[in-house]
Amino acid sequence: MELFPAIDIRGAKVVRLTKGDYDVMKVYRDDPTEVAKEFLEAGAHNLHVVDLDGARDGSLANFESIKALASTKGLFIEVGGGIRNMERIEGYLNLGVGRVILGTAAVKNFPFVEQAVKEFGDAVAVGVDAKDGMVAVSGWEEVTTTDSFEFCKRLRDTGVKTVIYTDISKDGAMSGTNLEVYKKLGEIKELDIVASGGITFESEIETLRNMGTYGAILGKALYEGKLDLSRAIKIAKGEL
Repeated sequence: MELFPAIDIRGAKVVRLTKGDYDVMKVYRDDPTEVAKEFLEAGAHNLHVVDLDGARDGSLANFESIKALASTKGLFIEVGGGIRNMERIEGYLNLGVGRVILGTAAVKNFPFVEQAVKEFGDAVAVGVDAKDGMVAVSGWEEVTTTDSFEFCKRLRDTGVKTVIYTDISKDGAMSGTNLEVYKKLGEIKELDIVASGGITFESEIETLRNMGTYGAILGKALYEGKLDLSRAIKIAKGEL
């Protein structure tokens, strides 16, 4: 299983939100690039980056920070937050980003997903953020009437290879992730699911790996010292 340590950026700083609430934010570091280098030294090969300003308003407020991260050698980087047109996708991929994540735009403008997948293939993933099973958009501030499981199937059917699925109620709460939802998602064939939101314990990494989950994102548990990245990577590989 692939592990993706996360760097969420707001105002060019490394932050974490709790349950997607922009008013419940903690700043951990001033320099995202330094954090990426530490992840690399711990054995990481992947990096999950979210532009929180972009997710909220579609701006390019943190483009320079992401550009610096993309220049870090040895990391496969996926980026999400505010990617709502083809030019933004192309701009990030040209920086050296390995995969872009569509979120709000995928829900509100589905033909955009179809166009993006046709143009860029597996370099396009979709982030499905769910609250009580329903898809949430616009930095998680708007909950739609779209069923998240059915939406994942629709994405698969249109050619999307990778979905990053987040249970908002678990994200940043340090109380564990929703293992049942990933078990259910695992039944959707030919779709790589990345588990995101609340992974706090080593046992959860092991369970997700044993389920056959493609990947998992580690966030607040790393920053709060609840998980050691080096150990987590070994568990994900089945070495511990």
